[in-house]
Amino acid sequence: MTLREHHIAEGLMGAQYEAMDEHMQRVARHVTERHPVSRNLAAPPTQETLSRGQRAADAMARFGGSWAFIFVFMLVLVGWVILNSVILLRYGNAFDPYPYILLNLFMSMLASIQAPIILMSQNRQAEIDRQQAEHDYEVNLKAELEILLLHEKMDHLREQQWQELIGLQQQQISLLEKLLAGKPQ
Repeated sequence: MTLREHHIAEGLMGAQYEAMDEHMQRVARHVTERHPVSRNLAAPPTQETLSRGQRAADAMARFGGSWAFIFVFMLVLVGWVILNSVILLRYGNAFDPYPYILLNLFMSMLASIQAPIILMSQNRQAEIDRQQAEHDYEVNLKAELEILLLHEKMDHLREQQWQELIGLQQQQISLLEKLLAGKPQ
């Protein structure tokens, strides 16, 4: 940045350019160069930017947090209980008799695998949210600085108009004095 741009950035933000954090420096550059700071963060990441594990975690979190999962899981549980009850009643020996210890083991394994996968997906979403918050901060800061610049311009224009009005008033006073001096009393 040029010396003028440093001066503008430091005047607006009240800090030395080198002492500003990276977000403030970026905003200062955008303000002085008259470039927009906003960008579209709503676009989802492309499949090429996500690893296979991230895609799997997102798919698992999408399915694991849906009504479809709840209905399928309920269907499997009810089917398991009915199947074991029918086998127990008909043959007297089920492969997983009541209290369904094998079913409990499978549910525990599912929960122990599903929870970390959902947490990985939530961590990715938290990172996306953090990036959006940083972007919002930069956009808001730039908007605030642009408003300050507009206020300075308006103040400068108002001061200029006051000076012009004072000059016109001085001319009117001198013309009135000339008229009064030339008029007989």
